[in-house]
Amino acid sequence: MITVRVTADPFDAGAEIAALSGTGTGAVSSFVGVVRGGDGLSALTLEHYPGMTEAALQDLAEQAAARWALNGVVIHHRIGRLVPGDPVVFVGTASAHRHDAMEACAFLIDRLKTDAPFWKRESFTDGRETWVEPRSTDDMAAARWDQASAR
Repeated sequence: MITVRVTADPFDAGAEIAALSGTGTGAVSSFVGVVRGGDGLSALTLEHYPGMTEAALQDLAEQAAARWALNGVVIHHRIGRLVPGDPVVFVGTASAHRHDAMEACAFLIDRLKTDAPFWKRESFTDGRETWVEPRSTDDMAAARWDQASAR
């Protein structure tokens, strides 16, 4: 089971985990990313190119499913204007064993940061707006999966 959603709608992480747990699995691993606050950030706006973004996320999910023994993968990424504290991304994986579920979840969130075509604009309380630039730390986290092999 692979489920990929890109919507402005909020998600229910508990319901997503329950759905993954219902796959007759022994382990579920999940990650919820939220909009960070601080430094005067008032909003984060995420834009995407419909069709292309979903295809990229589907490809990542299929890569994870091919690499690890998974019973399920869920990626739900939000778009639109979000404020600090809003959940922005859910990644969940299910497997018979914890190692595969945890590794696949880490792989997906690391690769999402670099391979998913989203454009992010930060808005600040002083009126400034800036586009979020790629971070070298995200590139390094994603690159580790190029050398690592599934166990």
